[in-house]
Amino acid sequence: MIQTQGLTRRFDGRPAVEDLSLEVHEGEVFGLLGPNGAGKTTTVRMLTALLAPTSGSAVVAGFRLGKEDMEIRRRVGLLTEAPGLYERLPVQYNLEVFARLYEVPEREIPGRVEHYLRMLDLWERRRDPAGTLSKGMKQKLAIARALLHEPRVLFLDEPTASLDPEASRMVRDFIADLKKEGRTIVLCTHNLDEADRLCDRIAVLKQRLIRVDTPENLRRALYGRAVWVQLREVRPEHLRAVRALPFVQEVAEQGRELRVHLDDPEGMNPLLVRALVEAGAEVQFVREEEHTLEQVYLDLVREEKEAGR
Repeated sequence: MIQTQGLTRRFDGRPAVEDLSLEVHEGEVFGLLGPNGAGKTTTVRMLTALLAPTSGSAVVAGFRLGKEDMEIRRRVGLLTEAPGLYERLPVQYNLEVFARLYEVPEREIPGRVEHYLRMLDLWERRRDPAGTLSKGMKQKLAIARALLHEPRVLFLDEPTASLDPEASRMVRDFIADLKKEGRTIVLCTHNLDEADRLCDRIAVLKQRLIRVDTPENLRRALYGRAVWVQLREVRPEHLRAVRALPFVQEVAEQGRELRVHLDDPEGMNPLLVRALVEAGAEVQFVREEEHTLEQVYLDLVREEKEAGR
């Protein structure tokens, strides 16, 4: 759905985005992560044909950036960090105005507006000025606005920024519903738990592309896989029994727990537990070691900084 090659944007000679090459597949939720100033919003502005790149190329929904920009704009939806609504106008009229700007056929506008207001549980507020809505409702209204013309690609820039937990959950649930519909969504967020739950793949940016993959593959590439086995007590013979297993890469003792590094916990855990029991160990529980996307993100950015890039 999106393909970029060497996409670069400079401001006064300073790179905001540099040599960005990536692909976003149809129907996936693709996350853009990075610190402030990493180029996420600049990337979105280029891919929605609002900002011309300094160099490089991109194809969005089958159209070439810089040559078919109007066609790109017709086929993308954009939620900016600030909703940008006409706050004195009624909720329904806000959507009708933008439907016409998006060139939705006049006969389809009433049904399209009602569909999204009902979907987002805003129909009962349709006659109220947009300025009277809560932050979460305004964000949902802005999402509805971005969807009115049935875009092939939806760009969401910090969709839950500054929202309370209830409103954030409301917006995340709606994004999850859009994902089930097979929408292609590009999500810029600082909320790493949100990205972990919603995104099929993520790209970590810091002016340039650091890494792109699924959250799970990024975890495994950085940390591998390990399990923690808690015993009633740890004895030397227990350690020897674990180290003798051919699939065990590393064992470390910590109190009454063993950290066992191995590639296939699902397949090897039964053999691991059997070896411990046969060595006289009393196994209390086994759990796989977990790493948050926040840990992954911070370690990737730290590695980039240490590499001097």
